[in-house]
Amino acid sequence: MFLYLLKRLLYALPIALGVSLVSFTLVYLAPGDPLNAIAPADAPVEVIEALKVSYGLDRPLPVRYGLWLSRALQGDLGTSIASGRAVAGEVMSAVSNTLVLATAAAAVGVSLGCILGGLAGYRVGSWVDRLASLISVVGVSVPHYWLGLVLTIVFSVRLGWLPAMGAGPGGSSEWVWDAEHLRYLVLPAATLCVIPMGIITRTVRALVAETLNQEFVIALRARGLSDRTIFRHVAKNAAPTVLAVAGLQVGYLMGGSILVETVFAWPGTGFLLNTAIFQRDIPLLQGIILVLCLFFVALNLLVDIVQPLVDPRMGRA
Repeated sequence: MFLYLLKRLLYALPIALGVSLVSFTLVYLAPGDPLNAIAPADAPVEVIEALKVSYGLDRPLPVRYGLWLSRALQGDLGTSIASGRAVAGEVMSAVSNTLVLATAAAAVGVSLGCILGGLAGYRVGSWVDRLASLISVVGVSVPHYWLGLVLTIVFSVRLGWLPAMGAGPGGSSEWVWDAEHLRYLVLPAATLCVIPMGIITRTVRALVAETLNQEFVIALRARGLSDRTIFRHVAKNAAPTVLAVAGLQVGYLMGGSILVETVFAWPGTGFLLNTAIFQRDIPLLQGIILVLCLFFVALNLLVDIVQPLVDPRMGRA
């Protein structure tokens, strides 16, 4: 078990380093000059050169990466070109809001997916199976932004039940766990949960149906064990795969919510990333991408650690 965990940790370190390299270099492939966000088009050459020196854009790319990585390891992600504020502070505030949204969407999506998938797996070929399959296909196929707009029109514009934009009353960007703020969470979380719900439903359905046909389940039934006991064995065998898929979905929710957060003006990393792209704010772009990618790596490492606790056989791999 210890060697398994050590191996997974050693695998994560070079991945994290590669993530930092990609996060730094990828934004430079996009067209445009980041200095256009703070300098007018007719700015003198001396002003442009001074700005380049100030932001370190006059140095070779490898040197910039080394300096950026050394500062990032100390928690300094630089200064936003557009706002002049520390990137770390802006990113952490946005990450906390996205984490709230992703957690809520993942909790609903994974729970419904496990329930629908389990029922479909136990009733293969029945109307329950067909209904669960239809829901999963629709959930995976429907575009996020379109569903968000439809939910906004129905529940906010037509019925007036829920707010359409923001994370709190008065355009607040600070999340608070109370009834008023939860109303702002319903529509974006409902929009985000459909894809993980569909994927988890299909995964659980296939795993449960396959496990029920295995010889050990037939032997358990022959011994006269109750359905509840058999269900525990089936769930235990399906749990590692479901846990891995659920972990990936949470990571995708953290990094792939840019359209949903833009539709609902949710002040998270997706909304901030969209703003940084249009402003060509390179330090902010690099900070957001780095934090999201490292979160994804850490989440996968956490799943690798938890899986042997659910299935001890994996710790011997």
